[in-house]
Amino acid sequence: MKRLLTAFMTLLMSLSGYASTTLPLKGKFFPADDQHIQYIGRICFQNPKQPRFTFPGVQINARFTGTSLRMVAKPQSGYFMVQIDGSEAFKVAFRGERDSVATLATALGRGEHEVRVMYVIEGYELKPEFRGFVLDRDGQLLDPPVLPQRRIEFIGNSITCGYGNESIEMTDPFEYETENHYYTYAQLTTRNLEAMAHVVARSGIGVYRSYDGPKKGTPENVMTTEYEYTNLYDRSERWDFSRYQPQVVCINLGTNDLSTNNYDVKLLKQAYKRFLKQVRGHNPQAKIVYLCGSMLVGKELEIARKTLDEVVDEAHKDGDKEVYRFDFTPQTGDLYYGASWHPSVYQHQKMAGELTAYLRTLMEWW
Repeated sequence: MKRLLTAFMTLLMSLSGYASTTLPLKGKFFPADDQHIQYIGRICFQNPKQPRFTFPGVQINARFTGTSLRMVAKPQSGYFMVQIDGSEAFKVAFRGERDSVATLATALGRGEHEVRVMYVIEGYELKPEFRGFVLDRDGQLLDPPVLPQRRIEFIGNSITCGYGNESIEMTDPFEYETENHYYTYAQLTTRNLEAMAHVVARSGIGVYRSYDGPKKGTPENVMTTEYEYTNLYDRSERWDFSRYQPQVVCINLGTNDLSTNNYDVKLLKQAYKRFLKQVRGHNPQAKIVYLCGSMLVGKELEIARKTLDEVVDEAHKDGDKEVYRFDFTPQTGDLYYGASWHPSVYQHQKMAGELTAYLRTLMEWW
């Protein structure tokens, strides 16, 4: 009895500060800094036992033995999609004030297993942290999965984040419950191409002014500013671009700049050109593709396409031949709308099909 109590207290000490509605835990705790845990995405490791992140698409992967798996995270971290052994992914929530432990799998067959966990919402308000896995008492973490050789970076706004894509009412407001980055064109394309991706995206963000900003722009609240940092609205760490060098960068910005009738096309073009140089400076070998998203229509769609065409043409004349353009088919509602008229999961599937075909040809990823 004393031995069991000692083991239990040891586990509680290792989880100090991780109060949970599911305690007491049974099993073996592997902290977030275990060398067998694999991370993909912009993540701050200033405290390696509590890595933090804010951008959607961050992944935490591992291979393990045992019949069960639990995940420990900061309470109210938000929503994750989890895939076990390649089966259909499911959503896991850390939303309650004391929800710090979630069961990801039980009653697995004995042997080796693989888990892939993806953060699927925007975390700049919730400030999520991952803290480790709990396995059976005789369970072990194994060498992590082999990373794909194909590397993509997606830079974007609410469309890339997956704003409201799980909603079925176009008049619904933004809610974390209906945002799911896992089902966006970005992640669907990544899986179609058997690649991996880093994502730098936030709802409402622009390249020269964010949603409904002043005509002169919002320089402290645009992607040209946020792209330099590991976490959104967090200036504590500049991103080290040597940690991830994509082969192709897809930029989907401009919808918010043009979304309200208070924009300056000249300033927009200048910002597109400036951001292109910024991205190129950090990714000298990558192909860069300027996308035109599916939400713009009419005059604003024409402006976006024309401006981007000019930016790419001028880049070619200046000697950068590895800059490209791609237009998604504008949404019409035939595939329904998500919240606030954003693309539905069905529209994202269509977008992914279009972009997958384009990138296969561009990158020769057959």
